Amino acid sequence: MDAVVQFTSQSQGRDRIFRATQYACVLSIYLLRNKIERKELLAKLKSLEAAMSAGRKLFRLGNTINSIEAAKRTMQLSDRVLRLCLTAANMTRALYFVCDNALWARNVGLIRDINKERWSLNASRCYFASLVMSLSRDVYVILQLMSQRARDRHFREKMDAHLNENPEVAGVVIPQLDAFLFLLLEIIKSQPAVALDTLKNICDLFIPLDRLGIYRSNAGVVGFCGLISSLIGIVTLAQPKFRLKP
Repeated sequence: MDAVVQFTSQSQGRDRIFRATQYACVLSIYLLRNKIERKELLAKLKSLEAAMSAGRKLFRLGNTINSIEAAKRTMQLSDRVLRLCLTAANMTRALYFVCDNALWARNVGLIRDINKERWSLNASRCYFASLVMSLSRDVYVILQLMSQRARDRHFREKMDAHLNENPEVAGVVIPQLDAFLFLLLEIIKSQPAVALDTLKNICDLFIPLDRLGIYRSNAGVVGFCGLISSLIGIVTLAQPKFRLKP
């Protein structure tokens, strides 16, 4: 119970619970869209989804400063690739929050003379750029871990034994590809933080891809991917050992 109280007392924790609820509603609405007898339930789900979305915008006020501070910290990283990817991800995320805050002010009537559609599009572009840079970091970390593991003598012996287990498969599967996949799976199993962060960013990527028209999916795909990434976000916030650092 103490863990639950501590989690919900954080603004990030409440935001992630709201986000999971929001995308669960989006997915449920898509699945029930043709159920005429569920019209009342659909109306309630749409109202709940709108309330969760509005609540999340309120929770995100001030996140621009947090992202800028995070960018300042990542600029001190010694690894140039990590420094570039993480700083760019944090700065584009800061721009996303600027657009998001402006949209919130427009919705509550504090600002009236902005183009809501244009600002929403700009927010999606910044979100997309941030996710691309975060995914670039994930790929770089995975490749670094794979390179380190491949130099390990005991692991090479294990991989050679795996490749020699089924020699009849050699004519069907390219040995280099088999070795690469074996190494990749070993990294994913031994480094769950990297795997979870990568999966989360891939799922999140479908949201701006759909909004920007780069890859059209549907509300069901967006809802499902948003729900999965939200659940991963809850796990990584509740269990810091599953959070990728830096």
